[in-house]
Amino acid sequence: MPRTNMGLHPLRDPAPMRRAATVLLLRDREGQLEVLMTRRSTQASFAPGAFVFPGGTLDEHDHGAVVQSAVIKRADQTGQALADALAAVRESFEELGVLLARHPDGRWASAAEAASIARTPHDALSFYRQFMDGEGPTPGLATADSGLQATQRLRLAVDGVYPLAQWTTDRDFARRFDTAFLVARMPPDQQAVADEQEQFEPVWVSPQEALARHQQGRFFMIFPTVRTLERLCAYADVASVLRACAEQGGPLWESCPRAGLLGGQPARLMEHEAAFGELAMVCPDGQIVHALDWQTERPVPLLRNLQRLTCANPGVMTGPGTNSYLVGEEGSGYIVIDPGPVDAAHQQRLLEAAKGDIRAIVCTHSHPDHSPGAKPLQALCATRPPILGLPSAPTARAASFFTPDRPLKDGEDLVLHGPGGTHTLRVVHTPGHAANHLCLLLLEDGVLFSGDHVLNGSTTVVDPPDGDMSHYLASLDRLAAACDEHQAHFIAPAHGYVLGEAGGGSVRAIRKLQAHRLQREGKVRAAMHALPQGSLSDWVRLAYDDVPQRIWPVAERSLLAHVQRIRALEH
Repeated sequence: MPRTNMGLHPLRDPAPMRRAATVLLLRDREGQLEVLMTRRSTQASFAPGAFVFPGGTLDEHDHGAVVQSAVIKRADQTGQALADALAAVRESFEELGVLLARHPDGRWASAAEAASIARTPHDALSFYRQFMDGEGPTPGLATADSGLQATQRLRLAVDGVYPLAQWTTDRDFARRFDTAFLVARMPPDQQAVADEQEQFEPVWVSPQEALARHQQGRFFMIFPTVRTLERLCAYADVASVLRACAEQGGPLWESCPRAGLLGGQPARLMEHEAAFGELAMVCPDGQIVHALDWQTERPVPLLRNLQRLTCANPGVMTGPGTNSYLVGEEGSGYIVIDPGPVDAAHQQRLLEAAKGDIRAIVCTHSHPDHSPGAKPLQALCATRPPILGLPSAPTARAASFFTPDRPLKDGEDLVLHGPGGTHTLRVVHTPGHAANHLCLLLLEDGVLFSGDHVLNGSTTVVDPPDGDMSHYLASLDRLAAACDEHQAHFIAPAHGYVLGEAGGGSVRAIRKLQAHRLQREGKVRAAMHALPQGSLSDWVRLAYDDVPQRIWPVAERSLLAHVQRIRALEH
C-alpha cells in the first residue's frame, strides 16, 4: 500500500454501515422478464423519489433463531444468509403487501390470505409471530379450523429467495448500507399495494424499459439499481435468473463503487471498470476529487511522489497515449519512466514537471512509443541524466533499436532520497512482449510500473521473433510473485489508468490476464486442430472471433506467438 504520507488527500473515516436487504420480485409476462419496482417517498432520507426494489435495514428479529418455526428454508440458508432473506420477505410485505409464504402442501398464499395478515411496520417480531407455531390464529383459516393449525399454517417461503448481489454504499456517502440484493418469483394471485408512506406507485417493468425511461429522465434510479438492471438484461425469464443464482451458491457479484470526476461531474464506477483501481489508489477513502479525463497538457498527480504525463499519441495500439511517469519529489529529484516517442512538447512538459531535476531516464523497453524520447529529454537536462534500460535484442525490429547509457541488472535498485523518505525502484526483467522488456517496482508504496507487459483495457501484443509467449506467461508469474511478496497492490501501466485495489488487486489483475491468455491459447489450439492445413489468416477468424475484424491483422502476431508456443509444447 502507498505510504500515508505519500497520499494526496488526508484520509477520512468512512461512515459506519448498516446491514440491509432488498428483493427483486420477478415475473414472466408475454415472453419478457419483468421486475417489481416502487417509488420512494420524496421525504426519504436516502434516495428520495428514486424507483427502487422493496427492502430496508435488518431488524434484530430477522436473525433466524427466534423465527425458525415460521419459515421454509434451504439447507444453505443459515446465519446472515437467512437473516437477509427474512428481512427481504418482511420488507416486501410491509412496503408492498406481497407475501412470500406457502402452505405445507406447497400452495402459495392467496391475495385474500395476504390481505388478512396485519402489516406491522417497524415491528418485525409481531410480523413473524403470525407465522410461528403456537403464536396467534392461523392466517387465512377460520377459527373453527383451529385444530388444523399445526399442519396448515402458512410459512414464510425464504427457500425461494436467492442472493443476486451484494452492494456496499460508496465511501463518500454520509449514510452507508451493506445491502444484500435478492431475487424471488412473484407469488401468483397477489397484487402489489404500496404502503403510501415509504413507497408509492408500484410498477412492473422490464429491465430494458426501466433503463430506457431512466435515460429519458422519466424514471430516476440510483447507481446500484441501474447496474443491477443492466445485468438482468442478460436473462430471458425468471427461471434463468433463479437458476444462475442457485448454481452460484452466493452473490453473482459484489461491489462497493467509487466515484471520480468526468467533465467536472461525479461518475461512479464498479470494480471491473478501467478507472476503478486509480480511484482506489488516489482517493482510498472515497473522496470525489480525482479527474479521470484524459489530457496531455499537464501531469496528473497520483501520489505525492508519483505523477503521470500522457503523450499526445493516442491510437489503436496506444489507447489514450503513452504514459510517462515521474517518481520522486522536490528535494529528491525525479526518475522518468518511459519518456515516450520523440515529441518535443511532451519532453518539455516532463522537464517542467520535474522542475528540471531529472536524475535518471528509464525505458521499460525499446518500442518506438516508449524509448525514442529518451535522448531528446536527456539533451534538455543540464545534468544529462543517464538513460537506463536493456539494449534491444537482435530480434527487435529496426524501429525498436535502443542502446541505454547503462544496462540495468535484474533485481537492481534505483534509489532517491527526499524529505518524504526513500523512493526505491527495483528492476524486474520481464521478457515476452519484447526481449528487452523490464518492469519497475516502487517498493515503499507498492506500485508496479508494468510498461506494456500489463495494460488496462486491452491485452498487449506479443510479436515474434522479439516477442515470445512462453516468456510472456512466465514473466506474468514472476510479476504476480513480486507483487505478492512486496504487497504491491497497484499497477501503473504504460497505457491506460492505474489497475488494482488494496488487498491484492494487482495479483488478481495479473492472474486474470494470464487466464485470458491461456483461454485464448485454447481457442488457437482448437483452430489449428479444426484446420490443420490452415494459415494464420484462417486460424485468426476462429480464435479471435470475439474481437472486431479490423483488429485481426494485429491479432495475427499474437496468434503466431501462441502457435509457436503450442508447437514447442507438443514437441
